Amino acid sequence: MASTTSPLATPTGHVLVVDDEPMVREVVCQYLENDGHDVTWADDGTVALELLERDVFDLVVLDVMLPGVDGLTILQRLRSRTTTPVIMLTARGYEGDRVLGLGLGADDYVVKPFSPRELSARVTSVLRRAHATPADGKVLEFGDISIDEATREVRRNGELVELTRREFDLLAYLARSPRQVYSRDQLLQHVWDSSAEWQDPATVTVHVGHVRQKLEGDPSNPAHLVTVRGVGYRFDP
Repeated sequence: MASTTSPLATPTGHVLVVDDEPMVREVVCQYLENDGHDVTWADDGTVALELLERDVFDLVVLDVMLPGVDGLTILQRLRSRTTTPVIMLTARGYEGDRVLGLGLGADDYVVKPFSPRELSARVTSVLRRAHATPADGKVLEFGDISIDEATREVRRNGELVELTRREFDLLAYLARSPRQVYSRDQLLQHVWDSSAEWQDPATVTVHVGHVRQKLEGDPSNPAHLVTVRGVGYRFDP
């Protein structure tokens, strides 16, 4: 069971690693075990689905390309019934898989080949955010939009807007400082606990696009999540 004894503690948990490449799988499992995680692994999608049906995991590291059932299908099935954090592993050059994975609700992605240390840091970051509690649980109100940090619910004109964990984190972070402009590197640092060294800044652009599609009346001409050309993004109330 995952635990976070203090804000500075390194969270650990039961992690499922799904990858059909033995060398990748073994290295990832070893690094995560060294970090104190309880690790279970699967080498194909069918086995992964069986494990997910009968056990509870705090996080899933999931390769996109798998024999049996592919990773995107597993992610889609997982998201239909749980918010368990998922980090996708994708091959370099398959940008479409990454965009689709984020759209289906992946919390993060890592591009192969990758540093095991990088993946380990991403696991820590995602688990920490998954188990974090809001500082004050306040509701941010902006006209027709409300953002409840305690329940992690967003409503537009009273209607619930379904956001993924990371989409909510991004929107809430921007909305806490209306009209403050943040670069993609700053958002990677504060929302993803990452940096451009480890994470493609384009992932910020993808998430902003997804939030606009769900939140804005006219996503092509957003009223709230505004692009400041050459700088970054801001939230306009």
